[in-house]
Amino acid sequence: MKMKKGRILGAIGLTAMLMLGACSKDDSGSASSDKKYNLKMSVTVNDSSTWYKAAEKLANDMKDETDGRVNIEVFPNEQLSGGDQGKGVELLAKGQTDLSLHSTIIYSILDDRFGVPSAPFLFSEHAEADKVFSGKGGEMIGEILNEKGVELLGFGENGFRQVTNSKHEIKSPADMKGMKIRIPGINMYTDLYRALGADPTTMAFSEVFTSLQQGTIHGQENPIDVIHSSKLNEVQDYLTQWNYSYDPLVLGINKKLFDSMSKEDQELFKKLGKEAAAYQIVLAREKESKQIEELKAAGMQFYEPTEAEMEEFKAAVQPLYEKYKDIWGEDLLKAFQDQ
Repeated sequence: MKMKKGRILGAIGLTAMLMLGACSKDDSGSASSDKKYNLKMSVTVNDSSTWYKAAEKLANDMKDETDGRVNIEVFPNEQLSGGDQGKGVELLAKGQTDLSLHSTIIYSILDDRFGVPSAPFLFSEHAEADKVFSGKGGEMIGEILNEKGVELLGFGENGFRQVTNSKHEIKSPADMKGMKIRIPGINMYTDLYRALGADPTTMAFSEVFTSLQQGTIHGQENPIDVIHSSKLNEVQDYLTQWNYSYDPLVLGINKKLFDSMSKEDQELFKKLGKEAAAYQIVLAREKESKQIEELKAAGMQFYEPTEAEMEEFKAAVQPLYEKYKDIWGEDLLKAFQDQ
């Protein structure tokens, strides 16, 4: 009788322990899957953008899948970082914001290796970029994000960057000689435009329209969506559609937060994050096609370089690869070049 009672008490104790474990941790040591979350997500651009729509989709899907247990509040226009994109990625890495959509170009402030996806003339079309980001290249960028405290949920797209100006068509590096062009404040872009013969300058994007209007600068470079939404066609006559630099987006979540979640929640974030990023890409590409037609209809002159002209541009920036090869790492660069 004593033995039977001991077994019963032991069984009760074991059951209690298992129940306690199920309520607090799973096998990986993660928090319970019934934990409630109120998360903040930062988006650089406004609430009419494809970025915001993707963030909104993730928030709605996550709320539906968890019956409101996981709530994500989306903040557009870089509100959480006071308009500073660089600070935006730093806040995510530190866990002061929970999720965000930021360009890998902005992530370059954390690590120069994030410049590889936007290296000059790396991709000529979307299919090439898609192949790399769904393969080894995307995997390696994900590993670097982990090092910086960010878990990759999916890649979105800001698009191929094009150059505009108010002087004349750009068909060769000679056409850019001495031209003052506003660029992102990253060393690679400075070196790139100097190699092409231009006079690159950095400034807050909020100042670009007025500077172009006043002739302080002659041109700028950005994806079609930015050119269209900022109405740069009003102060820029020419656009060279050369797809010179690809601009991917990172849909990321703070890694410490992600690691603290249950396996079920982690898998759900991975699944819904990937779907939201893919949704953003579809929207962005559909929108770009319409925007190009609208810019042309508004009088902006588009020029698409010939293969021979593209080879001249590529030859001019080749020294950049030699300079940055060691900074970026040969293995990472090779993963992006071997399409």
